[in-house]
Amino acid sequence: MQDRVAALLPGREGHFVFESGHHGELWLELERLALHPEELRPLVDALATRLRAHRAELICAPLVEGAFVGLMLAEALGLEFTYSLPTRDPSATGLLPVSYAIPKPLERALAGRRVAVINDVTNAGSAVRGTLEDLRRCGGQPVVIGSLAVYGDSASALAVAHGAALETLASFPSRIWEPASCPLCAKGVPLSA
Repeated sequence: MQDRVAALLPGREGHFVFESGHHGELWLELERLALHPEELRPLVDALATRLRAHRAELICAPLVEGAFVGLMLAEALGLEFTYSLPTRDPSATGLLPVSYAIPKPLERALAGRRVAVINDVTNAGSAVRGTLEDLRRCGGQPVVIGSLAVYGDSASALAVAHGAALETLASFPSRIWEPASCPLCAKGVPLSA
């Protein structure tokens, strides 16, 4: 399964700044993940099988790519679907400058319900973290975090912090750093476009 997931995650090497503010050397072109849904469907079905045991009543996923996987999972599991929207704070400095909010018309659908928070790939976890925070504000109960792949241990830490299980099809080592400890910055490697 690890190889099947990796094959759908095209990437390129360089020096990148991610949404979370972390630096890294691998950029995954997640925009291409749902380009051929028929290739993604077997992985979604495999993740759906793992999620069933958690008895979620609803799926919530961060836009953009995580929501595509979430919508496919909701359909596979016969569940309702909600999403969260990213908002960048232009005055924020440091890590996690992006927050995620569930649209107002969807908030009531989450109150008191068992929710699976779904992402495509979780690395630093900023999209999942932001979605979990707003889900709690809306009264939803996260019971599981599902991700096609996780890089490093951020997803596990988020699951523990929110009392939720973690289900994934593949795990890879993390290749991200806080800016102050980035070895690429220390070597003077310019940021990639």
